[in-house]
Amino acid sequence: MLAFLQSELIPSIPLAEWTESGVDWITDTFDEAFDVLSSAIDFVVGSLEHILLAPPALVMVAILGVIALLLAGWRVALFTVLGLVFIISLDLWTAAMQTLALVLAATVVALVIGIPIGIIAAKSDTVEAIIRPILDVAQTMPAFVYLVPTVVLLGIGAGPALIATVIFAMPPAVRLTMLGIQQVPKDTVEAAHAFGATSWQTLIKVELPLSLKTIMAGVNQVIMLSLSMVVISGLVGAGGLGEPVVAGLSQLDVGISFVGGLGIVVIAIMLDRITRALAKRDRESAWRIFSRGKGSGTGASEEKA
Repeated sequence: MLAFLQSELIPSIPLAEWTESGVDWITDTFDEAFDVLSSAIDFVVGSLEHILLAPPALVMVAILGVIALLLAGWRVALFTVLGLVFIISLDLWTAAMQTLALVLAATVVALVIGIPIGIIAAKSDTVEAIIRPILDVAQTMPAFVYLVPTVVLLGIGAGPALIATVIFAMPPAVRLTMLGIQQVPKDTVEAAHAFGATSWQTLIKVELPLSLKTIMAGVNQVIMLSLSMVVISGLVGAGGLGEPVVAGLSQLDVGISFVGGLGIVVIAIMLDRITRALAKRDRESAWRIFSRGKGSGTGASEEKA
């Protein structure tokens, strides 16, 4: 009796059919546009792969080691060199550079979209109220769910992998940018306005420098989440270090999966240490610039008085 009443009182919602119909309509309507988008993504990711794979492996190891040295110091540079040499010894160099190209492309796209949205949301309560539930859904939705529509719309390859990675990795950029700006002391912002700074000048010279630590934490999280999508990207033919993991899973070969996983770990630690060191350096520079500007502003006010 209770089951009968439940079936009568709570109607079944054909959400799956509606979603399928919506995807079919989008596919039929924007088929050419998605072809252009897929070609553009393949071109960008392919160009990055070509740049990373064009020099001999040891030359690229030296280049990346110098970059790590300049950005993060000799310890991170040493780990970068040893880790990349270890990847070469595992015959994973090509896959590692494919993964690095995809992660870099996805990170740039996610930050270009996410940071401006975070700034706007921090300034507008209405935008924040709209954005928060969207971010909740994006972060809690299983990553595999993103692959189905993107594969239907863009086919197999780097296109669906990049789009799914951007959607999955972008929420921390939005959240932490918004949080960083909202945590800037109100009296500091009011002081900037009192000295005649416009809203744009306050954002560029005060709010963004003081929230840089939080924003860089978001950058770090975007990179880590992008790397977490590597294995899933291997399912749609994007190449990279996800392929040996997927191959090992399909063949029940623990060795192949373990080797691919080690390659992902090396890349993840390398990027994590570089971004953390860069965040620390940028934070110290931002505080020096702000303190200098604050001191000059105080001096100007005293001279005027």
